[in-house]
Amino acid sequence: MFVYPKKYEVIVVGAGHAGVEAALAAARMGCQTLLLTMNADSIGQMSCNPAIGGLGKGHMVREIDALGGEMGRAADMTGLQFRMLNQKKGPAVWSPRVQCDKKAYQFRLKWICESEPNLDVKQGQSSKIVHHNGIAYGIETNLEVQYHGQTIVITTGTFLRGLMHIGSNQQAGGRSGDSAAMNLSASLQEVGLKLARLKTGTPPRLLKRSIDFSKTEPQYGDEPVPYFSHWKEDLFHMEQKRGRFAGASTSAGLYPPGSVLDKINTQLPCHITFTTEETARVIRANLHRSPMYSGVIEGIGPRYCPSIEDKIVKFAEKERHQIFLEPEGIETDEIYVNGFSTCLPFEVQVDLVRTIIGCENAEILRPAYAVEYDFSHPTQLHPSLETQACQNLYLAGQINGTSGYEEAAAQGLMAGINAARRVKNLEPIVLGRDQAYIGVLIDDLVTKGTAEPYRMFTSRAEYRLLLRQDNADLRLSQIGYETGLLPEHQYKQFIHKQDSIKKEINRLHKETYKTDFLYKILSRPEMTYATLPSRNDALPAEVVQQVEIAIKYAGYIDRQELEVLKFKKMEDKVIPLAFDYTGVPSLRLEARQKFGEIRPATLGQAARIPGVSPADISILMVWLKRAAGVERNRPKADSPESCGVDGLE
Repeated sequence: MFVYPKKYEVIVVGAGHAGVEAALAAARMGCQTLLLTMNADSIGQMSCNPAIGGLGKGHMVREIDALGGEMGRAADMTGLQFRMLNQKKGPAVWSPRVQCDKKAYQFRLKWICESEPNLDVKQGQSSKIVHHNGIAYGIETNLEVQYHGQTIVITTGTFLRGLMHIGSNQQAGGRSGDSAAMNLSASLQEVGLKLARLKTGTPPRLLKRSIDFSKTEPQYGDEPVPYFSHWKEDLFHMEQKRGRFAGASTSAGLYPPGSVLDKINTQLPCHITFTTEETARVIRANLHRSPMYSGVIEGIGPRYCPSIEDKIVKFAEKERHQIFLEPEGIETDEIYVNGFSTCLPFEVQVDLVRTIIGCENAEILRPAYAVEYDFSHPTQLHPSLETQACQNLYLAGQINGTSGYEEAAAQGLMAGINAARRVKNLEPIVLGRDQAYIGVLIDDLVTKGTAEPYRMFTSRAEYRLLLRQDNADLRLSQIGYETGLLPEHQYKQFIHKQDSIKKEINRLHKETYKTDFLYKILSRPEMTYATLPSRNDALPAEVVQQVEIAIKYAGYIDRQELEVLKFKKMEDKVIPLAFDYTGVPSLRLEARQKFGEIRPATLGQAARIPGVSPADISILMVWLKRAAGVERNRPKADSPESCGVDGLE
């Protein structure tokens, strides 16, 4: 065995979306960081759809950006098509989404990681967690090389004992073309973690020139581009400063220099098509050959991203299902068939694809497949994403039972931050449900757990009017700056924007037009800021947007803020980590067991545990007060009362 001579402060295993964010966060916070990956050519690889964002997910990407993470900038610089979803509804559910160039996104993140100070990227397959007395301090690879570090972040995605299925054919691997991590699961179990199996899938990729797009409906991007990044000035200048894209065109200033859109001068369309009755017939005739329906696959698949087999079986009354044909890049003719995930045999896939309108002569470049993998029950984590079973060991991404790049990146960012803060002897940062969708995500995982791949939706957030995608910087940039991730110049931009919003809202409350205050005029449904009698046309669009929303939705926002204050006492009431629930005799057995298993950090988290009743919380509150009273009245270790009756013993 060889122990690598350099000692790290943070070691990140896995270089997918969670691993990249974790490693960059730790390195940018000043920690000597190692990013250990099975394949250095696959850093930031998009295993499934080359798209970022969407309903609920887009909110998290903007939050990652506001905190100083990388995903939003990478998506903006490699996007082929940008859209703001749900614009016909209220601003709480507007969600940005971008179709990316898969290879450009991957290679950009590879370059970002390789050029980041304090971050070493190394190729190696992790096989064992090095630990002693419940404390992790290193990783061993299958080449018997040990890397030692103060904290470890595991972000293995779908690679833990990954098994791919195409019909009856099975191959070990976490992604087509890549091997599986076969030994690390046993090491995780050795440190005390309980594992189970989940399943996900991906659709076939088709050859563009074999599709008849005249039979489909084009779907275009939005202009002006709804970027993820709050720091648009940086997008338009940072590449020129770094000199990486010297000589790139500027597309008349419409798109960032060096971005994918700058190279092609326009957004690429996606196309909408549909399945047919023949699609359903082929599936029903071959359902017994699907490993999902024959019982071969044990893992539970994602409820909200079902396979085409599931759609046909569970929605038998539907005559057709919508399919999106989406480009994978500007230098490839691969088309991603969104909504057509399957694990049927290859020969069935050939027939099946050709039942889609416009795909009657389509050729499959890559077949669809399903993949099973191990995950760790997330209720075994602290809200910091550190495992309860092993100190200094953090988990992030699909290993915690989530589905999607955005959920993974959000966890990776927080795990990287908290691993770095552990090194610096600082308290972890835990975002509340009223602060961020990231807070909702992590709280749901560690409090409720999951038996299926967890996906974020706006409906999961009880304070979603406060957690809009447009105000992510106003909610989180202060935290990003104080953490050390958000650069000084971006923080100053945030402060300037914040001040501009406050000043304009104050002005509208003070100034009148004829007999009405300006804010009352703007609050009318038919009015916009652009039609306001007295307005400041020099204000940036994002400031105007915040002013409009703040005034038009003031009543709803105030109501949610009151709800937050109402529950804040419970959220702020910390439960000691070593609190003995067995010493609370009035608690129901179920509540006592769940409290002991999950170890809630606060009374608010305890109240959200499934199966826990209000009566259980009331009892717990009483005993927490008693315990606090006993602690306050206990003599100090060096006081006379602690030394005996007369203080001399």
